[in-house]
Amino acid sequence: MNIELLTDGYLLFTRNIKRYSPNTVKSYKADLSDFIKYCNENNKSDIQSINDRFIKSYMMQLSERKFEKVSISRKLSALRGMFRFAYKEELIKQNPVSQLRNPKIPKKLPEIASEKSILKTFEIAEKEDNNPILIKVIFELLYGCSLRVSELCNLKAGDLDLTKGILRVTGKGMKVRIVPVGEESKKNLEEYLTSFPVNKYSEPLLRNKRGEKLYEKYIYRIVNKYLSKVTDIKKKSPHILRHSSATHMLDNGADLRAVKEILGHENLKTTQIYTHVSIERLKRSYKKSHPKS
Repeated sequence: MNIELLTDGYLLFTRNIKRYSPNTVKSYKADLSDFIKYCNENNKSDIQSINDRFIKSYMMQLSERKFEKVSISRKLSALRGMFRFAYKEELIKQNPVSQLRNPKIPKKLPEIASEKSILKTFEIAEKEDNNPILIKVIFELLYGCSLRVSELCNLKAGDLDLTKGILRVTGKGMKVRIVPVGEESKKNLEEYLTSFPVNKYSEPLLRNKRGEKLYEKYIYRIVNKYLSKVTDIKKKSPHILRHSSATHMLDNGADLRAVKEILGHENLKTTQIYTHVSIERLKRSYKKSHPKS
């Protein structure tokens, strides 16, 4: 079988059977397209001719092209998934990626913004923006409910139940989770829905002036604009608010498993990185203030 046909079949599988998000499928397609190009350049279009040595040569080529270890690891993960699929479908007799390991990546703790700086964005929005309630709601949902930006943009009006104080969120792999909505968040959401009432439960929860759903690029611009006014951390993306939310919950004594459910993580290990962030913050506080430090 041709490598391009295998890639097309695998992407259909990830989209229709595994129900991966459009962004994940898009990322896989880009990574696998790069591998296809390498195969064609080396006359290896038939999947039966691809072995572990050839894939190692591809990894080396990526390194020579100055790809970071994180990017190489991601591309290898895409290949691993595709060849696992080919092996299960009996398109190949041996999986050439099964024994290959990801390059070692130094662990980077996620950056976070302080509670004070996030709360300050609400004051700035009130003073400077023509539509402050929309800005507040964006921050309430990303930080207060620990949402991913894609989850925020895809919220429907019917996903929010202000009476019960809960939000139904569709996360990665179309998995649905229930997230609590805090009292302050409820007030801002009530004000927002009073200003922008909905006619149908199927309507987007967050909309622009034309009643259309908000898109991720717009959310990125808004978050970057307001975080730039209150913090000097390098990254100022919507995901920083999710990182900050998780860390602040653990700082204040939240149970790790409860935080896992709120974030929608499949594996507890993914959530545990935030415990390391909290420990590092404790160490810094100790060194700053303890006489024996």
